[in-house]
Amino acid sequence: MTNWDELYKGKLITIEEAVQKIKSDDDIIVGQCASEPQGSMENFHLVKDKVKDVRVFSVLTLKPYEFFMNPEMKGHFELCSWFHAPGSRLALKNRTGTVTFVPNMLHRAATDRIHAKKPNILWGTCTPPDAKGFVSLSLGITYEKDVLEVADLVILEVNKNLPRTLGDTHVNIKDVDFFVEHHQEVPALPAAVPDETALKIGRYIAELVEDGSTIQLGIGNIPNAVALALKDKKDLGVHTEMLVDSMMELYEAGVITNKKKSLLKDKMVCTFAMGSKKLYSWLHDNMAVEFRRGSWVNDPAIIRQNSKMVSINTCLMVDFTGQVASESIGTLQFSGTGGQTDTAVGAKEAYDGLGKSIIACGSTSKNGTISTIVPTLPEGTAVSLHRSNVDHIVTDYGIAYMRGRTVKERTRNLIAIAHPNFRAELTEQAINLGYI
Repeated sequence: MTNWDELYKGKLITIEEAVQKIKSDDDIIVGQCASEPQGSMENFHLVKDKVKDVRVFSVLTLKPYEFFMNPEMKGHFELCSWFHAPGSRLALKNRTGTVTFVPNMLHRAATDRIHAKKPNILWGTCTPPDAKGFVSLSLGITYEKDVLEVADLVILEVNKNLPRTLGDTHVNIKDVDFFVEHHQEVPALPAAVPDETALKIGRYIAELVEDGSTIQLGIGNIPNAVALALKDKKDLGVHTEMLVDSMMELYEAGVITNKKKSLLKDKMVCTFAMGSKKLYSWLHDNMAVEFRRGSWVNDPAIIRQNSKMVSINTCLMVDFTGQVASESIGTLQFSGTGGQTDTAVGAKEAYDGLGKSIIACGSTSKNGTISTIVPTLPEGTAVSLHRSNVDHIVTDYGIAYMRGRTVKERTRNLIAIAHPNFRAELTEQAINLGYI
């Protein structure tokens, strides 16, 4: 019989030893969000003088690590971000030359990167091994499991505070090259308290969600407000890329039961989770939640198999024709595409014809000085969601029905839910464009 404890100890090295395994021209893919190997990433810069052209691929990097924040790292390290966070945005603003963006659809993040170049190192996080020799990748397998199976080297940072989650998260010790130990509090998110604008949007969205719907919901003020507004619904199900506190709360309140789902009935399905310590404790060995790879969870062909599928996402702005900008303003890359297109297309094409693609945003930004409903998107702005894949746009002033509508109908519907301070100006601009 295999002595799993001895096998584990034989692969256990220090973080300092692990970072010495980084070589010039390596592509390193690290775990995302709460699965970020923070103990290791805080030490990547220590090998600067011995390496060149190392690329680190990440999603929503949680800390402003030295390896990409310091301009002296240019030529040695580069953060290749699938989805920007405050640190990478600041590095871009400061023109450090150490950050770039990777356009992608979330469900293809792993497969597209593997197609471009085989990854050299998968550097993730996991729970301590169990008596059978398995660790759990815990809070995220969006791309981690796919990359782990093809990378030249697999290094996992063990954290005893990570929950052991169920689904496709388990990896045998034999399939890992090295372990390092770094026991820290799991990265958590403070609870977002919805403001009055978000609460209004939440109530409008709740009107569109029927009992028995399967929902995809993100994180932030508006999604939290939506969750509050759904408290009187019955038998909701969950098929989502990101599992958050509000879903746990709706489950505990009996609103989410997953009993009416057509795909993986009785299970919440997600590809990663991030939230509070309470959420992480709740996820530990929880058979109600199944983690699966992003290449499956976010595949529109899979999403469309859900009954009454409702995709709820947020954006930065929308133009008169329904083009949705969620990741950039002009050429300034703010975040990333993420899974917005994945879930919107999957919901819109739901097999039962009852799916809905919903995009929400406040009617204004920058303290009410800018309308988020615009005639045309600023030059260079990335279109995150094609106008053909939008069913409903929701602001704090109502719902604009878009599905099957002409440009004239769309324009009028959008102006009707714009902030009143901008409606006259928007109407004049629409006339000048020949839209109405």
